[in-house]
Amino acid sequence: MAAQTQRQAQDRHVPVLVARCVELLAPALQRPGSVYVDGTLGMGGHAEAVLRACPEAVAIGIDRDPQALALATGRLAPFGDRFRGVHAVSDDLPATLADLGLDRADAVLFDLGVSSLQLDELDRGFAYRADSPLDMRMDQGVGRTAADVLNEDDARDLERILRDYGEERFARPIARAIVRSREQEPFTTSARLVELLHDVVPAASQRSGGHPAKRTFQALRIEVNAELSTWRSGVARALDALEVGGRVAVLSYHSLEDRITKRALAAGATSSAPPGLPVELPEQQPWLRLLTRGAERADDTERTANPRSASVRLRAAERTRPTPDQTTRTTREENP
Repeated sequence: MAAQTQRQAQDRHVPVLVARCVELLAPALQRPGSVYVDGTLGMGGHAEAVLRACPEAVAIGIDRDPQALALATGRLAPFGDRFRGVHAVSDDLPATLADLGLDRADAVLFDLGVSSLQLDELDRGFAYRADSPLDMRMDQGVGRTAADVLNEDDARDLERILRDYGEERFARPIARAIVRSREQEPFTTSARLVELLHDVVPAASQRSGGHPAKRTFQALRIEVNAELSTWRSGVARALDALEVGGRVAVLSYHSLEDRITKRALAAGATSSAPPGLPVELPEQQPWLRLLTRGAERADDTERTANPRSASVRLRAAERTRPTPDQTTRTTREENP
């Protein structure tokens, strides 16, 4: 059974830029007991590669999707107590570490967005290629579904969701069409929504911009799972939990996630000294060092072999010094 689970996890998802991620993170994982945190464990492909490349490290895998967590845990069972799986959201990283008796992480990876498992399981509602229940929750045990959003939110909120999270040019007419349609019958499955989008999005845009449901489904998924607000707090908490000399790598798949990542890393890599100040105080010096020049992309070979890598953007950084909030917290914990 364990072998079958392992094959399933490996077959369902090909990790993106896995060799490059290991290359970036491995220098921080050479000491015995060094802690690697996979904040979005998924099918465990990145975690497996890190554990193989860094035999001194232990891995903590966090995922909000119980099905993904179970599959990845089976896949990583051969590593024994070097791996711990935790059912949590990525912005729970500090609490997860504390629950395990840990204060810092030496390396952290986030592979953001929807996983191949979620897209392939049609009853989850993430894919628009087949009729399925409009769920889209990464953790199906909590929160509103995509159908709830479509049936309950007013036109103004729907327009905002589609515009801000889907970058949908036709957010207003789509939102109005949704409200009119649900007055006749509530939305329950994806086929009716896809049909509505085919009718509302102009044919010229469909020819040049891809499937008319792509942006709306992305927007609903982000709203249902609070992905952007979760990531905004998650990246801040991950950087706060990073040991000096520790490294973080982030794989993003659309511009909204990448923008949050870019700003968070750039803020830590920039001096806070006022312009024109003759002397930069130690506490004003950057506390991150960027490890990538801009965002790295997958090469042609990987994009051909793994289409999911086509839109990836990879950013990474290393913590170079503690910040005052870290120092204060450590002192308080050591001297309660």
